[in-house]
This record gives sequence, structure tokens and C-alpha cells, in this order.
Amino acid sequence: MQNYIKLGKNKLKLFNKVQTMLNGNFIPKTESKEFAFTKLIRCGYCGSGISADEKFKKLKDGGTNRHVYYFCTKARNIDCSNSPINEPSLINELAELMDKVNLDELEVRDRIENEIARFNKFRAGVLGYKQEKKAIDIDVRNYAKYLLKEGTIMEKRELLSCLQSKLFLKDRKITLE
Repeated sequence: MQNYIKLGKNKLKLFNKVQTMLNGNFIPKTESKEFAFTKLIRCGYCGSGISADEKFKKLKDGGTNRHVYYFCTKARNIDCSNSPINEPSLINELAELMDKVNLDELEVRDRIENEIARFNKFRAGVLGYKQEKKAIDIDVRNYAKYLLKEGTIMEKRELLSCLQSKLFLKDRKITLE
């Protein structure tokens, strides 16, 4: 009976050691799998949709880095050779494209004016500033670039829905139809 208890304690120690090691290497994934640019861009080779996946890398200091990659779903051609692109590179490609693309400027301009009005209400109500009635020169393209880099997922999706042309990803470059 004593040998059994002794063997049981050793197994428990081993179990605890394994659990500790597993927990040390485990990187928790976020619950939400929402990505900003899925279903908005097509593959430039085969015409399939572009999907995304997130990868986590454990750092030496104990933290984690999250990386998002966009890639062809290969729904139309299983042998599609389109290369994946990481999210920061994709955002830079889209920002460069904003100078060339036809935006529905009225819709984007209305959104900017609504944001400015909301900000002015916040300043007056919370910070006590008086409302200023200045005419503001709105640069739609710079606002679009700002949203791509700093906006929420929904703001990015709404912005790309304002585009007049379809977007294609080919060899890590965004092109227009």
C-alpha cells in the first residue's frame, strides 16, 4: 500500500510539472475572429476570396505578439500561388491606393462632419469648451488613410465599402479592377 501511495505522489508531481510546462508555452487566442479586410478583397490570380488568420508568437520577456496574415482561400484554384501578406503591409498598400481610388466623397465627407460634430459636443459637454463654428477644410483622402491605420474594424470595413472599384491582392500588392 505504501508503494502505491509513493508511486501516486510521483505521478502527481510529474503531472503538475507537465501542466506547468504546458501552461508556460500556451498562448491564449482571442475569442473574436473578426478581421478588417476579409470578404472585401479578391485574389488577383484565381478570383477567390481573401481570408485571414492570426498567429501568436511568444516573446522571451513572457509577452506575446499577434500577427494577422491575409491569404487566398484557394476556393477556385487549389494550386493558386498567391503569397500571403501581413496586416501592416496590407494597410500600407491600401493607404497608398487611397490617392488613386475613386471614393464616394459625399458619403465619406458626411461621416467626417458627423465625427467633428460629435467631438465638438464632447468638448463642450465634458471639457467645457465653447462650440466653435469654423468652416473646416476636409481632406477625404487623409481621413481615409487615418482610418486604415487607426480606425476600428468596422470603420475600416465601412471605408472600403465606399470604394467604387473592386480590390484584388496579387503578389502582396493591391490593385483595382
